[in-house]
Amino acid sequence: MTTRGVVDTIRGESPEQREQFILEVFDDAFGKLADRDPAAFQGKFRKMAASAFAFYRGSACLYYADVVRDHDAFSDSAAMRVWIQGDLHAANFGTYMNSEGRLVFDVNDFDEAYVGPFTWDLKRLAASLALLGYEKALSDGQIVEMITTTAKSYAAQVKRFASKEHTEGFALTLDNTEGQLLDIIRGARLKTRVALLDQLTVVENYDRHFRTGPDTKAVDDKTRQKFEAAFTGYLETIPARKLQSRVSYTIKDVVTQRGVGIGSAGLPSVNFLVEGPTQALENDIVIYMKQSAKAAPSRVVADEHVSSYFVHQGHRTVVSQRALQAYSDPWLGYTELEGAGQLVAEVGPYVSDLDWTDINDFDEIVELLTFLGRAVAKIHCVSDVDSDQTLIDVSTDEAISEALDGREDEFVAEIVNFGQQ
Repeated sequence: MTTRGVVDTIRGESPEQREQFILEVFDDAFGKLADRDPAAFQGKFRKMAASAFAFYRGSACLYYADVVRDHDAFSDSAAMRVWIQGDLHAANFGTYMNSEGRLVFDVNDFDEAYVGPFTWDLKRLAASLALLGYEKALSDGQIVEMITTTAKSYAAQVKRFASKEHTEGFALTLDNTEGQLLDIIRGARLKTRVALLDQLTVVENYDRHFRTGPDTKAVDDKTRQKFEAAFTGYLETIPARKLQSRVSYTIKDVVTQRGVGIGSAGLPSVNFLVEGPTQALENDIVIYMKQSAKAAPSRVVADEHVSSYFVHQGHRTVVSQRALQAYSDPWLGYTELEGAGQLVAEVGPYVSDLDWTDINDFDEIVELLTFLGRAVAKIHCVSDVDSDQTLIDVSTDEAISEALDGREDEFVAEIVNFGQQ
């Protein structure tokens, strides 16, 4: 990131101008939510203040306000209008159990997903890798190698997808990974649904119900009816081939959950405990319904054709995730509650987020980044079989491959240079 001095040499801004710019961007992105839940945003900003990486992680809106003002060497390509994850930093990767029953490692968190230049995802990731490298006291040369490795791996995988080589069913799994990444997937394999249920619920009178606490509250009958009506609407948005049996969606308990994380601050959430595939207590499923906010990239993408495509922000999140993630969560869907769009998905028991804390050996970091580059290429090029979006009608893998063809070195240099700013 640009070092703050007398003048920002990238954009010619004084420190005072830069500070005012940041305040305006944050007020536009967070102002209304912060007014509604000040305590949640106090927690968010305290977490962001912990480190440069944490600040960057929580400020996607600022990233887009900056990147849209920069020249992009690939701005004349069809790949400047594709599905992007929207908040691609080094910690937004992890494991989940896909709809085919396989443990996979992938990009996660699609709350900011939207349509935009493919380079925006890569540049955001590059800058976060630089900040991660600084935290680990790596040299400038090592940081350049980290970003270079990721960008080259991405370009190579896109080329394979465009040539239809290993596209169908591609995933990073127990069978084709190694090193730190294999250990992460193996660790997720040790998790169990019962352990998650024991953490979130208790068994009384021969059935489960949610635990309650400071951030988890029971609801009255009137509120529950309102939530259940929204849940019924959600069921209509699940693709037919992913629908479970009727018993699976029987609601057993409902609670509200206060959003307090860096990304979820101020966004109300509802948790449903449902029966699951059988009436056995170990098969109960926890579903969350979370209000979706405006995607950070949409604040700078002035395209009415794109923005008008979505019914609401929950619809936008789900359509985007299905376009970006192969074999997405079979419980994934959307609904509306009191006029606000909602994302609905399972609280997955096999989720294991990528934690960089104990990954410090440089060779292991580079090996892991090779896989991350492939994972990013996959979300750009391989959609879920039930993705029925009609907004982007180009073959994304071919569009990106064509944009990079003969310009791979230029692409890598562009991503590295951005990460070093």
